[in-house]
Amino acid sequence: MSSSAFFIGTSGWTYDHWKECFYPGDLAKSRWFDFYAARFNAVEVNATFYRAFQDQTYLKWKARAPRGFGYVLKAPRTITHRKLLRGAEADIQAFCRSAALLGDAFEMILLQVPPGLPYDPGVLRGALQAFPDPSRVAVEFRSPRWFNPQVESLLSALGACFCNVDSPRQPLTEVLTAERAYLRLHGREHWYSSDYSAADLDGIAGVARRLIERGARRVYIFFNNDFGGFAPANALALQKLLAG
Repeated sequence: MSSSAFFIGTSGWTYDHWKECFYPGDLAKSRWFDFYAARFNAVEVNATFYRAFQDQTYLKWKARAPRGFGYVLKAPRTITHRKLLRGAEADIQAFCRSAALLGDAFEMILLQVPPGLPYDPGVLRGALQAFPDPSRVAVEFRSPRWFNPQVESLLSALGACFCNVDSPRQPLTEVLTAERAYLRLHGREHWYSSDYSAADLDGIAGVARRLIERGARRVYIFFNNDFGGFAPANALALQKLLAG
């Protein structure tokens, strides 16, 4: 099992409170990404959920990415939380044009289905079909109503990826609907602020290995427990487990 099948990182890299617990205290903030990218092969960019970025930002991200480094971009909240996936085709296509500017450094788009979205697989299908390549989309559901075989079959038919979430509200699942698998780790006891134990990380590594054994060609694993620098520390520890 090749460690190159695993894309491991954190949900963002520009957290001021990571200074001195991850980033050296004397390292200029302008060099934080280079420090990050020397240690991880992927990052999940949450900032794209909150605001639009100019083309030059995407081109800058592309230029700074080392060979083999990948970006996952969170779909804008206009698509998911404001339009609730309806009538968002133009927004989706515009966002995908931006993502394409990353070239080979573009890996995936994370589409977060808000908890308040009424259960309607047809709406989800329509949104996914608006993407030029649904196999590059991972769908994170925030309500258990979407955790069922019908939704898994829908994603499989389109080649889209089910995002397996670990949070205080949702134990980590091992759903595989495509050749890409996705684990998003928010913290086990508390949202964004739980430090995963060695036993927790060993269990997560086991999930990742089983997904590969079941047919996943790539497994994306992102820690979103940024508080206290837990995310990069946990990601580095998981890297060692999977490399071993």
